[in-house]
Amino acid sequence: MKIGIVSPYAYPRPGGANSYIREQYEQLRELGHEVRILTAPWGDDPPAQDVIQIGRAIAVPYNGSIGRVTLSLRLEWLVSRMLKRERFDVIHHHEPLVPFLSMQILDRATCPNVATFHAFGGFSFSYWLGRPVGRHYMEKLDARICVSTAAKHYVSRYFPGDYRIIPNGVDVEQYATARPFPEYRDGKVNILFLGRAEKRKGAIYLLRAYAALKRSHPETRLILAAHGQQVGAMRRFVRDQRLGDVLFAGRVSDVDKARFFKTADIFCAPSTGQESFGIVLLEAMAAGRAIVASDIHGYKRVVQRNETGLLVEPKDPDALCQALARLIDDPALRERLGSAGAERAKEFDWPHVARQLVAVYEEVLQGRDPAGEDA
Repeated sequence: MKIGIVSPYAYPRPGGANSYIREQYEQLRELGHEVRILTAPWGDDPPAQDVIQIGRAIAVPYNGSIGRVTLSLRLEWLVSRMLKRERFDVIHHHEPLVPFLSMQILDRATCPNVATFHAFGGFSFSYWLGRPVGRHYMEKLDARICVSTAAKHYVSRYFPGDYRIIPNGVDVEQYATARPFPEYRDGKVNILFLGRAEKRKGAIYLLRAYAALKRSHPETRLILAAHGQQVGAMRRFVRDQRLGDVLFAGRVSDVDKARFFKTADIFCAPSTGQESFGIVLLEAMAAGRAIVASDIHGYKRVVQRNETGLLVEPKDPDALCQALARLIDDPALRERLGSAGAERAKEFDWPHVARQLVAVYEEVLQGRDPAGEDA
C-alpha cells in the first residue's frame, strides 16, 4: 500500500517523534510498502529521501520543549495539490492537533486517516481551549493510537474515545551489537545521560547527584550526550564545582549513540515529568544497560521497578546519588538489571511494532469502500 506519514515537527529535525517516524518509514519500506513523509521545511535543511515538504515551520514552546507548527498562506492549495498527486491508500498523522499541516490534510484527504499521540503532561490549556475544533478533526480519524497509557490518559481527558496502545519501538540489534568506545572502557564506571539539555530532562539534577557521588566514588565518569539550551549552565556547574571526569559529547549520530550506550555501565534518565514513554530507556535496555530513572508515569510503564532498573523520585539529587552508588557498589545487580532489560526490549523490537501498525492500516482500509466513504 502507499502510506503517507505526517510529521508536524519539521522532519528530519532531531526529536522523539521524528526518530519514531524515521524508524516507521524504514520498517514499512522493509515490509514492501511505498512511503512518503509529509512535513514542513526548517531553515535550510535539505529534504531527506521520500520527504515532501509543505509550507514553512516556525518554533513555539510546547510541553516543556520546543515544538514547531506549519504555516503558509498557500497551505490549503499546496495540500490539495499534493494529495491529488500522491493518491495515498492511508495517511498516518503524528500529533494531528499540532497546527496546521495535519488539519489541512484531514480536511481534504479521502483515504483513511490514522493518528498516533505521543505527548503527556499536566493540564493543557491549548487542548482545553481548542476542544470544539479538536473534536472536529478527531472525528475524521479512522483509528487513534497512543504510544503508552500515559499518552492515552493525557489526550483522552480532552477527547474521549477509543485509543489502542502501540508502543514506541527500538532497533534491538543496533544497540545490542554496538561497539563501545575503547578509550572510555578504562576501569571507571561510566554513567550516561543522553537527550536534550532542557529543564524537563533533569540533567542538572544528575550533575548535582554526580558532584556528591564523585566524592565517595572517585572512579566514576559522567558522559553527557546532550545538546540544547541548558548546556551552558551545565558547563558552568562543572567548572564551579571543579568536577572531574565529565565528558560533554554534544549531539551524537545514531551510530555513536548506540556506541555510547554500550560504553556506559549505567544509564540515567532524571526527567522531571511530562514524558509519555521514554525511547532512550528502550535504547538503554536494548544495549543491556542498568537504568536509574525518575519515577514518573511515562517511565514506570517501560522500566520495571527493581527488575530492569531503579526508579527514584524526580528532582531529588540525593535519591539519584544513592541509586547510582548502589549500582556502582554492586556489579552483579547492574548485570542482572541489564540482562533483564535486554530481554524485555525484545518486546519492543521495531519489526514487531511495524506489523502492529500495518494491521491497523489494513483494518481501516477494510472499513472503507473504494470511494473512500465509510462502509
